[in-house]
Amino acid sequence: MTKRITAVLFAALLGALALVSGATPAPTQSTTLTIYSGRDERLVKPIMDRFTRETGIQLNVRYAPSAALATALVEEGRNSPADVFWSQEPGTLGLVAARGLLARLPQATVGKVPPRFSTRSRRWVGTSARSRVLVYNTRELTASQLPTSVWNLVDPRWKGKIGIAPTNASFQAFLGATIHLYGEERVRSWLRGLEANDVRLYPNNTSIVQAVGRGDVLVGLVNHYYLYNVLADTPGLPVRNHWFRDGDPGNLVLAAGAGIVASTTKPAQAQRFVDFLLSKWAQRFIARGPGAAEYPLIKGVPRRPGLPALADIKGPKYPLGRLAADIGPAVRLLLEEGLIK
Repeated sequence: MTKRITAVLFAALLGALALVSGATPAPTQSTTLTIYSGRDERLVKPIMDRFTRETGIQLNVRYAPSAALATALVEEGRNSPADVFWSQEPGTLGLVAARGLLARLPQATVGKVPPRFSTRSRRWVGTSARSRVLVYNTRELTASQLPTSVWNLVDPRWKGKIGIAPTNASFQAFLGATIHLYGEERVRSWLRGLEANDVRLYPNNTSIVQAVGRGDVLVGLVNHYYLYNVLADTPGLPVRNHWFRDGDPGNLVLAAGAGIVASTTKPAQAQRFVDFLLSKWAQRFIARGPGAAEYPLIKGVPRRPGLPALADIKGPKYPLGRLAADIGPAVRLLLEEGLIK
């Protein structure tokens, strides 16, 4: 998706927000659910197919960027055809929940995941976790040569060697959290430092990892699991993930998550779908399926070999429920600095 399209989507979402002011699982039956999925079809279609095989419930899935789907949900309001919103990140879930458009989930559902991957309102629940990292080219750099903080990327030694994806939802979430924690002026100064370093702009995390592997740039800010997605298609690419020092904002841990649309006429079936996303099979697939390496959130499902334990990733102390409020300032700052248009 182009930078202009993404900016328009976020502007539409924020504009729509300004204008628009637990069930027991049902037995298997033949019905249809409409899922709004901000998760990429290539990654999650096997989960959708498995759910239908196990339950007999057909899925009508609308795939689109999470911001676009959140915009649609706000504009559709109580007339939305959606039953479940499965988002790439929690900020868009929070924006929809703030308008009263997501139902309250049972404690039995949100209790399956650590508290930081839901909110007290129980309007959404995390389905997987991912860490922000610096991916680097192992032919050109050793781990000892890498910066210990994301702030250090403005050092002139990284001039022309950095890739970012300013239109990516996770980059914007990272930026929003960092603005909240450190203030807008420090983040603005950091962005200007990146621009002075001739930062290269890419449309998504995948293209950054590929560019690092080719040597077009030597480092890039991405979510950790994209490394494995790319290596599944291009084995042997000289790329590896790097985590910054403990507490650094560059280590922010985010989550994908799901919520039940409040206006659904099929709450029991929608609940069944959300619970399936937290089943051991789905969590294993998310963690260890072909090219998959997101962190599972329920107990008893191991992470992909080679990944640090989620508890060992020391990111900033930031409540994910805040992203609904913090994405807007991040997008505005990117627009003002000309990184998205």
